[in-house]
Amino acid sequence: MKKMYRTGIIMLALLTLLLAACANKEESTTSSEPPANPPATVNAIAPTPEIVQIEVERTVGDLSTINNLAVSRGMTEIGRECVDCHKTENPGIINDWKDSRHAHAGVTCIDCHEVDADSPMATQHETLVGTDTYISVLVPPSTCARCHSVEAQQFNESGHFRAYHQIIPKDSLHALVQVHEGRDNPELGGASGETGCMQCHGTEILLDENNRPTPETWPNAGMGNIYPDGSTGNCSTCHTRHKFSIVEARKPNACASCHLGPDHPDLEIFENSKHGQIYLTDGNNWVWDAAPDTWEPGDYRAPTCATCHMSGIGELNTTHNITDRLYWNLWAKRSEVRNSEDVLSPLLGNGEEGREKMKLVCNSCHSSLHTDGFFAQGDKAVQLYNVEYFDVADAWRTELADKGLLKDNPWKDEFQVLYYYLWHHEGRRARQGAMMGGPDYAHWHGFFELQQDLYNLEAIYNKRIETGQIED
Repeated sequence: MKKMYRTGIIMLALLTLLLAACANKEESTTSSEPPANPPATVNAIAPTPEIVQIEVERTVGDLSTINNLAVSRGMTEIGRECVDCHKTENPGIINDWKDSRHAHAGVTCIDCHEVDADSPMATQHETLVGTDTYISVLVPPSTCARCHSVEAQQFNESGHFRAYHQIIPKDSLHALVQVHEGRDNPELGGASGETGCMQCHGTEILLDENNRPTPETWPNAGMGNIYPDGSTGNCSTCHTRHKFSIVEARKPNACASCHLGPDHPDLEIFENSKHGQIYLTDGNNWVWDAAPDTWEPGDYRAPTCATCHMSGIGELNTTHNITDRLYWNLWAKRSEVRNSEDVLSPLLGNGEEGREKMKLVCNSCHSSLHTDGFFAQGDKAVQLYNVEYFDVADAWRTELADKGLLKDNPWKDEFQVLYYYLWHHEGRRARQGAMMGGPDYAHWHGFFELQQDLYNLEAIYNKRIETGQIED
């Protein structure tokens, strides 16, 4: 790069000399008075230009692009101090913030991180000791709700609200993580949950003696965090800090941290679908930064997760209630139509209304004949799973339990492990693949593996019933 720079300097110097020579020639030929003593004719020899070499130290890769950032309009003195310090200490934070809508609107660090003196999260940076200003590294959704009240309320009425609350009463799940995965190690046993479960589901964030979050509960990107002030949620899961971009939240990658893998491969299903094929082929050309409620077909050629479940489209307004347009519960052991107003219920929502709302999304790009046919196919697949797979396997499990033919430790019991896979892995893949247009997940990763599970479960069931014993 330096060599190219020196070459450019040399070429610029030669061009400057050439232009100067041409200018002098033009001046001599256009003068109204001839020279007093015309020089004798000689062969002109161009002077050798002096080569100037300039050494430049490049800072390629340096993220500190904002070291000279000077912002003062509408900012408090403390707000300016935050920016001035963090632009040196944590330039990535300020780089994101300066390109955010928050920065454009004059919302700075202190506006989100300041808390009341009596807040359970209240701490003081060393530069704030002796002042009346208290801050917290934690920014709960109650803070976001001061400006985004509608979105916060919609979230509180959605299935995302339940992300951690639903884990609290599940003793078997805690045993799986701590006792079986963590080997009941008193010091290390929580690692699986801390690095896995809570990074999606969230957790109850605890504080140490200095009102700072404990390493057992933070940092995490969990959707359902319960903060020390009692509020639930985590806006930065989808709108990552400190840019909080609507563009980022509209892309399927925003959902991918949690909605993927063997038990609910929603990202993979999307990519397997025609919608995903179009997105992966043409998504770079789409308009991602349209204002909320103005992002419509034409800005994009196919929907993403946000389009179907959240975006304003046609007659529908934007919503942060991701349950609002759903018909089935596709993650439960058995799928039922949603019919509950209890936010902690697995059947939260109004399935019939949800189906009609989702059809409005589909009909923005498809004919009603296409939309109705798609849902008829998907509903049939869900019902096939319910009737021919789960109901059959569950009846066998119930009978074995009644006869004392199940092991106390479910993870050492081949029947119970297969039963878990049937609904939690293969069954979800079949149902979700069918309802989201992912044929490979509906069939090969779904029903094909389901029939294998069922035959294996049947063999174990028959042997235990015939012998009255649990095999070693």
